Formats: sequence, structure tokens, C-alpha cells
Amino acid sequence: MRTRLLGILLSLMACVLAALGVPLAAAVAAAEQSRVVVDRIDDAARFAQDLPTQGVPTAGAAVKGQPEPAPGDVSRRNALHAEVARYHELYGVRIGLFYRDGSAIAIAPENWRVPTEGPGAQAFQEALAGRRSHNPRQAWPWTPDRTLAVAAPVVRDGDVVAVVLTDSPTGPLRARVLHRWLFIGAGEAAAMIVAVLLATRLTEWVLRPVRTLDRATHDIATGRMNARVAPAGGPPELQRLAGSFNDMADHVVQALDQQRAFVADASHQLRNPLAALLLRVELLGLELPEGHDAELGGVREEGTRLARVLDDLLGLATAEHARPEPEPTDLAALVLARLDAWRPVADQRGVALGWEGPPLALGMADPIGFGSALDAVLDNALKFTPSGSGVRLLVAVRRHEVAVTVSDAGPGLTEEELARVGDRFWRSPRHQNVDGSGLGLSIARTLLLAGGGELSFAPVEPTGLAVTLAVPRPDRPDRFRS
Repeated sequence: MRTRLLGILLSLMACVLAALGVPLAAAVAAAEQSRVVVDRIDDAARFAQDLPTQGVPTAGAAVKGQPEPAPGDVSRRNALHAEVARYHELYGVRIGLFYRDGSAIAIAPENWRVPTEGPGAQAFQEALAGRRSHNPRQAWPWTPDRTLAVAAPVVRDGDVVAVVLTDSPTGPLRARVLHRWLFIGAGEAAAMIVAVLLATRLTEWVLRPVRTLDRATHDIATGRMNARVAPAGGPPELQRLAGSFNDMADHVVQALDQQRAFVADASHQLRNPLAALLLRVELLGLELPEGHDAELGGVREEGTRLARVLDDLLGLATAEHARPEPEPTDLAALVLARLDAWRPVADQRGVALGWEGPPLALGMADPIGFGSALDAVLDNALKFTPSGSGVRLLVAVRRHEVAVTVSDAGPGLTEEELARVGDRFWRSPRHQNVDGSGLGLSIARTLLLAGGGELSFAPVEPTGLAVTLAVPRPDRPDRFRS
């Protein structure tokens, strides 16, 4: 979310800077070119004023070559030739003073003539019509072949008698435009850097309560119901959301506590009447005539099953109320101890128990809770493993956790069933004939979550179920909190 929000803010800022920078760059280029054009128009006007007045044909006169100058104008024409040559040498601008028919009065360089096409020819024709040149097409840094043609008419007695034409290279102009653009680009880059810093701080300020809320939600989802959102600043709407979340969490915890208290109280209160009922059934069985043993056995079996369900409910309520403090525990030694305790049951059912793992496996766990969870998993594995097969325990020390995997050789579960295994009172429809209440794995998961661990399930090839009990290592106590 932080990346997306930051991307949106920076995209908007980039669009704003582009909307400001592109027109500014175009205006700078136009201003630089206009300055050059104005200078050329002033230069052309100055040269037009220096043109000798004698010997210049009028608009209606026939011109055959260059007319003979008056004796007093020879020195002025020579000075004009020298000035034109000097102007071309200093500025690199081609310049020419031409009669109406295009014949040269003074030009530099010597081989330059009036263009027959292009912007130069258009500027010359506009000057013949008595108009000064309009602003030529814009020269950009990427158009090195473009020149600026500017023409000014020379008017005598209301008639255009000659034209001053300049053709300027655009190299210096394009260099100045590019230099100004670099300054604009540097300013926009600095503005973008400032925008990135401000957007980063803004997203941090906006999303800080969201991250805190996300952590608290994750903690509650993994069983740590005492997690709450601490005040972390941010927008007022998110602060109100954090307060509402804390209120909601308090109500949820209160409802769960009431539910657990009800389950625990109901289980405890029902055990005494059930024990009395089973005792009366036994006494009644002593007085029944022979032939009713099957019915009496069924009543005893159902009563025993009901007592087991009540014990499991009481164990689940106790596990949910438990808030143990995990401590460094040697899970290898704990697994060996639980295997010794379950070996008589396994031998009675004809199931082989085996284990594999390192001699020492330290994990952060509540020894009693982890042992009870492992007992529930072993009970489930022995229950579904057929006689002659085996149950295998694997203790593995991984990078951030210690895992104990119990693999059985039972019928296993389908993909849909794996998604539901561990839910309260859930049992596979294919295994309804197997004794159980459907609470064993749920109790194991609750005990592990209370101690900071997790429970996961996976199929075993060719058949069977693998249940993994994982807890963080002592150097990573927050393994399941992020």
C-alpha cells in the first residue's frame, strides 16, 4: 500500500511539473529566438539607413545590372561593403543588400545570393511587398540545419527600392536554449527530490496507524487476543478507526470469554450428573435379567463417549484461557518422553513408533502446552494408523523455527478436507466410525497458538497425514508475529 500511495503522489507531482516545465521551456526558447530576430531586424534597419540614396532605382524604373552611383556615394558604398564584411566576420551572419531584382549592392560572403526557395526567399518577397519579416519558425536544440532569415525593406519616397536580408545560423541560439533548459531541468529535478521526500513523509504519517492496525489484526488473528492499537498519530479518521478497532477487540474478547466460561461451566456442571447417570445405569444393569447385555453395553458406550466429549470441551476451554510464557525447551527430549508414554498404546494397537532428529533441538515453547498438543496429534495418528504400519516423528531445526512432524500411514484426507481439518467438532465423513469427538486437533492448535507456535497439515504419499508442530527458535522469538 505504501508503494502504491507513494507512486500515485509522485505521478501527480510529475504531471504537475511536466505541465509547468514544458510550457516554460517552450516560452524560454521562443523568447531567446525573439531576441535574436529583434536584433537582426534592428541590424537590417541600420544597414538600410546607410544605403546611399543616389543611383538607387525606384520601384517603377527598369534596372539593367547595377546602376551607376553618384560620385559622392562611392566612398559610402565602399564603407558599406567594409561594414557588411566586418558584420559577417564578427557574427557569422550572412547579410546582403539587394536591389529589387535581386542583384547585390553589398554582400558577405561574396558568393551568397538571394535564396530562390525556403524561408529566405519568403522573407525577401515579404520585404519587397513592404513588410518586415515575421518571426521565423522556432529553432529547437534538435534542429541544427535551421537558420533564421530576416529581411527589411529599404523605402525611398514611399517605394521599396532595395532589401536588406540576413540569414543567421542557429548554433549559438540553440546552445543558449539548451543551457536555459538545463537550468529548468535542474530546478524540476530539485522540486522532484523535494516532492519525493515530502511524499515519503506524508505516506509514513498516513500509513503509520494502518501498519499498527495491521499488526494488531494479525496478532488477534493468530490468537493473541490482548493485542491493541496504540495511538500512533496520523489522520483523524485513522485515529478514530484505531479507537473503534480497540473497542471492537474488547467486545470480541468479552464475548469469547463469556463463551469459554459457558463451555467450561457447562462441561463441569454436566460431568457430575453424567457420572451419577452412568452409576445408576451400572446399578440398573445388575438388576436387569439376562438378555439385555447388548442394550446395556450401548448405553454405557454412549455415556462414555459423552463423558469424553465433555472432557475435551473442558480441555479446549482451559487451553483457550491459558496464557503461557514460552521458554527455551529441548523439543528432542520432550518428543522422546512423549514417545515413551505412548509406546504401550502403540504396541497394543500393533503400530510401530519411530523418530528421527538431532540430539538437541531448542525452541521457544511452553513445555506443558506443547506436550499436550503433541499428545493430541499422536492420539489422532495412532487412531487412524492401521495395525502393522507405523507412525514416524521427525524433529527438524530450521533457520527460524523448530518443527516436529508426525506422519501416519492412515487413509489421509482430500484437499477439501485438509482445508477444514483442525476445526472444532469437524470430522471427515469417511471416518465417522472412528472413535473421537473432533476436538483433539483443535485443542492442539489452540495450545500451540497460546505458546507462540503454529500447527499445519499436509498429505503423505502414498497415504497418510503429516501434522507439523512448529515453534520459533530462541534467537527468533517473533517468528510467528510478523
